[in-house]
Amino acid sequence: MWEAIGAFFTSVPLWELALIFFSKIIEVSIGTMRVILISKGYKKPGSILGFFEVLLWVFVASTVISGMMETPLKGIIYALGFAIGVYIGSMLENRVAVGKVLIHVISSKKTSEEIMHVLRQAGHGVTSLDAHGKDDERTVLMVFANRKNKETIIKLIEATNDKALIVANEVSILQGGYVSPWRRIAK
Repeated sequence: MWEAIGAFFTSVPLWELALIFFSKIIEVSIGTMRVILISKGYKKPGSILGFFEVLLWVFVASTVISGMMETPLKGIIYALGFAIGVYIGSMLENRVAVGKVLIHVISSKKTSEEIMHVLRQAGHGVTSLDAHGKDDERTVLMVFANRKNKETIIKLIEATNDKALIVANEVSILQGGYVSPWRRIAK
């Protein structure tokens, strides 16, 4: 029995398993980024990533498929590389943070003025709307920003008023309006 287990784990050279594993991680991470870029409207970069993704897939899949019945460990390593690639690809996407967000802030009229002042001082465009809450008058603030800046903006809001309701949504189309000249440069 131990001989069979040993044969199972030594049937494929370690370098080949490592090559399959890391190539699959890279391929799936590229695929995750490709899907996200295309869904956000970045067709050319997504297409370029698609070329490299399929190129890697062809070579990795053919390595795994050839002799799969004799060395099933290749399939297990391939699947493990896929799973880790999905995880790493999603982490990478969070770091790159492609796209725009719309942040809504609902607060009392008084604290909304303070929040608007802080956000505008930081170079963010803010639109305010009068609103009617359950118990009193409110103000709804709307901030369009790059996704990369979302956490910074939320921290500014929370530092000004930790009781404000904050909602952030991804935006697929943004056209016109005010964008600070410094924000255009920083894109």
